[in-house]
Amino acid sequence: MPLQYRRMLSLAGMVLVMAAIFVADTLTEYAVAVAVFYSVVILAAVSLLTARAAIALACVCIALTVVSFYLTPAGLYKVGLINSGISIVAISITTWLALKTEAAQAAAHDAQARLLRIARVTSLGGLTASIAHEVNQPLAAIVTSGNAGQRWLAQDPPNVEKALQALDRILSDAHRASDIIDRVRSLTKGEKPRKSAFDLPQAVREIVSLSRGEIERHGIALEAHIDDMLPAVLADRVQIQQVIGNMLLNAIEAVASGPAHRKNIRISTSLTDGGGVLFCIEDAGCGLSPEALDHLFDAFWTTKEGGIGLGLSISRTIVEANGGKIWAEPNASGGATFRFSVPIAKGKTT
Repeated sequence: MPLQYRRMLSLAGMVLVMAAIFVADTLTEYAVAVAVFYSVVILAAVSLLTARAAIALACVCIALTVVSFYLTPAGLYKVGLINSGISIVAISITTWLALKTEAAQAAAHDAQARLLRIARVTSLGGLTASIAHEVNQPLAAIVTSGNAGQRWLAQDPPNVEKALQALDRILSDAHRASDIIDRVRSLTKGEKPRKSAFDLPQAVREIVSLSRGEIERHGIALEAHIDDMLPAVLADRVQIQQVIGNMLLNAIEAVASGPAHRKNIRISTSLTDGGGVLFCIEDAGCGLSPEALDHLFDAFWTTKEGGIGLGLSISRTIVEANGGKIWAEPNASGGATFRFSVPIAKGKTT
């Protein structure tokens, strides 16, 4: 059932409950404070309404309480007056507390979104050297082709054909540099999942390409088993690439300070038994302790010096928001393995 219809049914149900409370409050004696149950209606409705609408609802409940008081046929008038006053105070306080709670939750969600953006930029900061390496490659090629083009044009007579070939290479390398910058920019956007069908192996290769400079700088041997025949997946490409990038950075950090013969990282993609595509990354680092396994995906929990403990927590949020699962386990020979799966999409890749 669509969310809009569920919302309408919920509001209609609350109107019926309010009507039932009004009838019960009117027909019972003054000593029975049925009107206090309007507070329950407000608590249930505040998440469905704006702040102004919730206040308006509280005013309606107070008005119904007053009308019911004057229409009540039996009981002690003074007792009824006290009970009505208590009910009105309860309705007012409940509305105030409910609105404060909703405002606090909204502030918490906003803070979480800001932390998500900060963590994206922070994790991206670890790729700075790699990004510079990737951008410098096409820029250096552009300079080389430009110098070659000048030499071809300086000949007598000018070699226009060779100069045009040099210009073609310059345009190609410029587009390559632009593509790298676009991918980096997209990784910093804090957007909700925009699910579409895409080729996960190609997305993995893009992140590996961005990280190549960092991998080479630390002398790490990267073994990739990427199945190009996998079906397209349905998820937010940029967000899934962020998860892959975070996992790869963690693996690089895990093996960077180790002995040369253990500077190994293995990544792979495959099908899952449950109808999804699996990404797996294994490192030969120091491994995972039992305590780490218990808290690995908890927010603000980290074993890194200077870390903020948000990378894996956000990764889990992203994967689950895209309909997948993420988990980790220690390797028998040392190191750790991280995996996540995302559902298969029907249709063409993008």
